[in-house]
Amino acid sequence: MPRYAVGDLQGHLKPLQALLERVEFEPERDELWLVGDLVNRGSDNVGVVRFARSLPHLKAVLGNHDLHLLAVAHGVRPPRRKDTLDDILQADDREELLHWLQQLPLLVRDDAHQQVMTHAGIPACWSVDQATACAHEVEAVLRDPARAADYFQHMYGNEPANWSGELQGIERWRVITNYFTRMRFIGPQHELDFAHKEQPQQTPAGFVPWYEQRQPDGWQIIFGHWAALQGQTGRADCVGLDTGYGWGAWLTLYDLDTGVRYQINPEGTQRVLAPD
Repeated sequence: MPRYAVGDLQGHLKPLQALLERVEFEPERDELWLVGDLVNRGSDNVGVVRFARSLPHLKAVLGNHDLHLLAVAHGVRPPRRKDTLDDILQADDREELLHWLQQLPLLVRDDAHQQVMTHAGIPACWSVDQATACAHEVEAVLRDPARAADYFQHMYGNEPANWSGELQGIERWRVITNYFTRMRFIGPQHELDFAHKEQPQQTPAGFVPWYEQRQPDGWQIIFGHWAALQGQTGRADCVGLDTGYGWGAWLTLYDLDTGVRYQINPEGTQRVLAPD
């Protein structure tokens, strides 16, 4: 079974379809991984979600923009000025699409290939098994109507900034969510910096890109979220796939077995990059 992963779509369906045509993707045969941020910034959020939902061999995780959509839909957060979520919020099948999104996990792992995917990465304070357990905690909350509304009400915020096993309730859920969906730079106590989105060359004092703290453990981490990286981590075991299509750069489709990257930009130019 061919297996591919694609970077942050953010409401852009046509470039994904062009890349899938390039690799002769067969939905009934092939597997597609989505690194989160399916929605927001583009004009076809509803098309992206409908397409993803239709795939029989899909693996997808929630990103911060997906969670924001759900918070807006729950009425606990107003839309932001730059949001482009109206098409999905006003869709006839809105409730089905939102329910499907809310059931998505924060982490997907393929033990046979030792590959794991989250939207923003995995902090060094967690092994893959610990990260899996933490993801399951929040996923259980999202899938429980009695607790989900409270989660969305209190999901936003930067504190606590780092992990402690003693955390409970919404503070624990918020830290887990922030690691999986908002992480870029991280400090010596695994504290998150939320103010900087730049390239690693502009790392804030006392912080490093999160993947520089991790020791190789046999797992390959597939992630998105950090467009300024342009996919360049310098590590074969940490594969960044957000290459900034929504900002005029590239959408990346990554062959999970060969490491080949297929890319397209908003002008429709395509290119193929050999493994690093």
